[in-house]
Amino acid sequence: MLLIADPFLKDKNFIRSVIYLCSHHAEGSLGFTLNKKTNLKLNQIIPGLDSCTVPVYAGGPVGLDTIHFLHQLPELIPDSQQVAANIYWGGDFETLKDLMRKDLINLKKIKFFIGYSGWSPGQLENEIEEKTWLSSGSNYSIIFNTPDDEIWKQSIKLLGPKFEPLINYPIDPQLN
Repeated sequence: MLLIADPFLKDKNFIRSVIYLCSHHAEGSLGFTLNKKTNLKLNQIIPGLDSCTVPVYAGGPVGLDTIHFLHQLPELIPDSQQVAANIYWGGDFETLKDLMRKDLINLKKIKFFIGYSGWSPGQLENEIEEKTWLSSGSNYSIIFNTPDDEIWKQSIKLLGPKFEPLINYPIDPQLN
């Protein structure tokens, strides 16, 4: 599921964000912000991946000492957890590093995140009820094929034509 930030959400961590929700159950919820690229490259934070200059995204404000990844490579990365059709979360990181060093990973089929977005039990439901988030089904194209600056707009379009005017709302209507 995608969580799409309401156009009026001002929280600096989530303004115009789209979060791919990977886990939602009684203990809470966890996902990754898809459209907030950091200035970091993977080789800057993972030793031994010197030639891997793939970007790293800000997955969210929680667990900033952790690296996560979504991918479409379950046949190459053991222990991957399927979260939706053609979307997998995590897996054996040592195997992944070895494959990356050998240049055997299609980097268009993987996305790395530092940290994650998390909610305690009931918190996300309350935020959705308060209209902080719009929710939509997802597909791998939004995650892996859509340019970062188009993810929020394309996700809004998934909600249907009545939501499309939201795309043009200014971030701060007072500046309009």
